Amino acid sequence: MLIRKLESIARLSDEERRAIERLPITGRHLAAHQDIVREKDRPSQCCLLLEGWVCRYQVLSEGKRQIFSFHIPGDIPDLQSLHLRVMDHSVCTMTQATVAFIPHEAMLELTATFPGIAAILWRDTLVDGAVFREWMTGMGRRTALEAVAHLFCEMYVKLEAVGLARDHGYRLPLTQADLGDALGLSNVHVNRTLREMRESGLITLHSGKLEIKHWQELAKLCDFDPTYLHLERLAA
Repeated sequence: MLIRKLESIARLSDEERRAIERLPITGRHLAAHQDIVREKDRPSQCCLLLEGWVCRYQVLSEGKRQIFSFHIPGDIPDLQSLHLRVMDHSVCTMTQATVAFIPHEAMLELTATFPGIAAILWRDTLVDGAVFREWMTGMGRRTALEAVAHLFCEMYVKLEAVGLARDHGYRLPLTQADLGDALGLSNVHVNRTLREMRESGLITLHSGKLEIKHWQELAKLCDFDPTYLHLERLAA
């Protein structure tokens, strides 16, 4: 999954692929809503997501949660822990998940030996920054309808790029509370927005499966432009 993810944003040589395949990993199956790494931790390993969804988040003193990003198989959501000793946020599973823990020593050796891989991982962190800027724009300037539509388009394009979505449909294992915590919306506002999208025929959402019925209309509604994802392969 890591190779597939990296090749969605850049090209790897055969030697680089083999080096990634040789990385020592410790696999674990985790339940939903389980922290992988917590704020203030000093991790000695990175987490590669193999199956499921995870998110980055913080909880304020009064208990309110802000989700910063959603992550899908192939992502390393705590990659920054290679160079930042203390975590400034937490990472938790949204669903049941399978993860592979990679020792920092092995990742540092990999990037020192293969500067091309180091450059691709750096590119990945830059793309993360681009996504954060897009989310900030959404929370500051988009309507609730536009913000939800934009998130649905973004997740489809990312999933399609790594072979986990097709025909404008994908599994969306998020609750209305999750969407609200990511977009700065109340549950009531999210519920009203989803109902409006269903009634207008833009989407169907049932049992955790989202189908975008009219991709062009949805993308136009929220001015979705996937350039900020900097993918080698884009959804049509």
